[in-house]
Amino acid sequence: MSKMSKVVIPEMPPLEREMIALRIANMLEDGSYVNLGIGIPTLVSNWIEGRDIIIQSEIGMLKCGPLADEGEQDQDRINASCQFVHELPGSCYFNVETSFAMIRGGRMDVAVLGALQVSAKGDLAGWNNPARGLGKTGNIGGSMDLAVGAAKLIVAMEHFTPGGEPKILEVCNYPLTAKECVDVIVTNYALIEVTPKGLVLKEAIPGITAEDVQKMTAAKLIVADDFHEMEL
Repeated sequence: MSKMSKVVIPEMPPLEREMIALRIANMLEDGSYVNLGIGIPTLVSNWIEGRDIIIQSEIGMLKCGPLADEGEQDQDRINASCQFVHELPGSCYFNVETSFAMIRGGRMDVAVLGALQVSAKGDLAGWNNPARGLGKTGNIGGSMDLAVGAAKLIVAMEHFTPGGEPKILEVCNYPLTAKECVDVIVTNYALIEVTPKGLVLKEAIPGITAEDVQKMTAAKLIVADDFHEMEL
């Protein structure tokens, strides 16, 4: 496995994880069925209250609401991160077989997943981090099913590893979850679309230029004609 080089991270404060989730929530269309993966994606549920967005938890719940406060927690209402969530009017519960039948049957309009790496072709690596030294051990969960079963896949992640290495690469060097499955990447610095022509930089956070994002990214970016400042 080739070692990735570190890059200079801008001094401009990046988005908090909750703001990454907000930007993604603003992308979701009313009437859509959405599955939220572990980590940053589960925070999206905090930004959909009052909208007609149906969130599915693969453990067997439909119409998940925002994260529950202390004292309002029910062990039967959890998301992919095992966090307690509220139920919304019309919530229903079912077994895991039915849940994965929905996912594998193409019933999810959108899946929002975290990632360890994403390639220029939209390959997703999210289940095994070789840097941990655990060999082939990892936890793929339902991500492989969601990556190929959902009509659209949005990746929510930080732009860099904790060690300062870029997570968007020309070619992933971690084991893949699925090939050419990612449609949009939203990080704490930018929004990037995966297209047949390559990675298209659509938005960057205030104070960050397209040139800054390219320097932070280990894959070539195409700057969109309508590239603009990210709005939340």
